[in-house]
Amino acid sequence: MRTALLQSSGRPGSVAANLKVLDEAAGRAAAAGAGLLVVPEMFLTGYAIGNDVHRLAETADGDSADAVAEIAGRHGLAVVYGYPERDGETVFNSAQLIAADGTRLANYRKTHLFGCFERDHFTPGDEPVVQAQLGGFRVGLMICYDVEFPENVRAHALAGTDLLVVPTAQMHPFQFVAESVVPVRAFENQMYVAYVNRAGEEGEFEFIGLSTLAGPDGVARARAGRGEELLLADADPTFLAASREANPYLRDRRPGLYGSLVRAI
Repeated sequence: MRTALLQSSGRPGSVAANLKVLDEAAGRAAAAGAGLLVVPEMFLTGYAIGNDVHRLAETADGDSADAVAEIAGRHGLAVVYGYPERDGETVFNSAQLIAADGTRLANYRKTHLFGCFERDHFTPGDEPVVQAQLGGFRVGLMICYDVEFPENVRAHALAGTDLLVVPTAQMHPFQFVAESVVPVRAFENQMYVAYVNRAGEEGEFEFIGLSTLAGPDGVARARAGRGEELLLADADPTFLAASREANPYLRDRRPGLYGSLVRAI
């Protein structure tokens, strides 16, 4: 499945402008044969929006979800986008997968919040593995900091995730996550990982770009630079199956030894 990764911070604070950026990127991605477009964490509103998080938050089936569904349907490709999700009085940092026919397939709430900004404005989700079937792949959703916890990604591997999609807002000086951690996660869990970052300065944050699609061999199929970019790479089910057959990590696990991994510190 050809996957398009939009590395961009869009237009922070303007949902309408970000939907236009998404629409334009979807057109370019579809023209290049992509079946899936992934955009970064909190793309719908911008990340560094402070107290506006609560004003801009929407329900998973709100007006913006309808707008993304219309874009997906018009261009004929699925879309994963990050946004602040309102559920009653609670706000989550979420990512939603919408199919090429406009159907909402999956909605994930970030389980591991990073830094004071996120902890002040969001409630952590409590469902670690959210998946949907798409284009012959079992696609899993995760957001940014979540992928830095090996237990999280291993849970996806054990649940059969083929392509783990990770909208992110990775900041300086943590570029080693994109460069090293993400390819290792893909290799040790035998899956593709699409890690899609914001770019440039936004408020107090400097986003480092370096979006990538890493394969189950630990090799980046494509790697962005530091600026805005639409990246295209393929996730190959035949290669994935062969890699899983050759790699014994999941078969050689000894779960009975790992009880200490779930003990509180």
